Amino acid sequence: MNKHLLVVAVLVAGVGAGSPAAAHRERPDIDSVRVWNELAVSAVRATRATDADAARLYALVDVAVYDAVNGLRSGPARRTPALIGGIGPHGADPQAAAASAAHAVLARADAPRAATYDARLVADLERLGPGASVASGAAWGERVGAAVVAARADDGSRPVETQPAGAGPGVFRAEWPGVQYRAVRPFAVADPARYVPGPPPALTSGAYARSFAEVKRLGDAAVPAPGLLATYQFWSLPAGSPQPPGEWLRIALTVAGDRRLPLAEQARLTALLTMTLADTTVPTVATKYRYRHWRPTTAIREADTDGNPATEPDPAWTARAGSVGSSPEYVSGHSSYSRAAATALAGFFCTDRIAFSHATDSAPGGTARDYPGFSAAATEAGRSRVYGGQHFPFSDRAGQRIGAGVAREVLATKLLHRSGPTHDGACPR
Repeated sequence: MNKHLLVVAVLVAGVGAGSPAAAHRERPDIDSVRVWNELAVSAVRATRATDADAARLYALVDVAVYDAVNGLRSGPARRTPALIGGIGPHGADPQAAAASAAHAVLARADAPRAATYDARLVADLERLGPGASVASGAAWGERVGAAVVAARADDGSRPVETQPAGAGPGVFRAEWPGVQYRAVRPFAVADPARYVPGPPPALTSGAYARSFAEVKRLGDAAVPAPGLLATYQFWSLPAGSPQPPGEWLRIALTVAGDRRLPLAEQARLTALLTMTLADTTVPTVATKYRYRHWRPTTAIREADTDGNPATEPDPAWTARAGSVGSSPEYVSGHSSYSRAAATALAGFFCTDRIAFSHATDSAPGGTARDYPGFSAAATEAGRSRVYGGQHFPFSDRAGQRIGAGVAREVLATKLLHRSGPTHDGACPR
């Protein structure tokens, strides 16, 4: 037997007795969407995953959960699948299906921690209690999760490719691994290339000089600005954090929990969000790869080579972030991910004005910040990259446009009702 089927098979053998109806009626709510997404976030932290790898993992988990739960719904309640269609067994427990589907993904994608996922699934299914409904739900979820992993095995995310180091004015200097994501098969959008923007402003242009001056002033480590530094740090999210996609997933789980969304709606929310984030990776990486733009630190130190009389070099200038940046500058990935998430969340809830508090992994002192809505947080996240001296303002704006465009397409085309009206105004139903 496939080792990933073992835990489910053992539990199915042990929960067959008793009344399915009684077990389902008395079982506690194990909150599968929140619990298993938190495990996915922990996996990203532990493996020090890149933002691209993190976004892909979150989407795998949430697509599997959504398709497992959606496959157990009947009649008008059943929506279009995210990836794996099919109808699950009648009467199967959807919480068991959700937990088992997420387990199937994580146990395969993060094999070194498979024992942790096995133990959690055992605990979840035991809490749901004995009965055929739990057993069949677990078996169905395992099948869906395994099918999701198999369907994405050849999506282009492996093997890792590297763009060589560059040279000369305007060019990013270091090697950059992970560029295979520029051609990864999307989860939801039809053509990621349509979201790749035109080039950054020419080095000799006034637009470039204005952005140059702004980041030179706001992102200078030599100028004390505790507020700007704190904002940069709050959204910095280095390796070992959930990465920007994971922080927005955490925000979504908080808002969903506050509103006590039922399982099916939680699953739809997180699937829409994570597919949007994963697909935002593709044009973001493609843009960086195509234009290979230099970071502000290099640009400011070598401004005497850019051919622009309005830019003054400062060979000693250091970014407030303390680092140059690990990928080409144009566009800002923090900006594209954040606007993609904010747009997806506002579309799902039919309003942007949902206040929330959140503390990122890199929040100074672990202190939470309060936001009046999703857009406010996305705007701050993008501007934080300018405050850190990591990105030019034009790269923040271009990244935000990428994210908004991807999110609007996903909202308009995915996980909708199979028949009848699919939208309530601008909001996907």
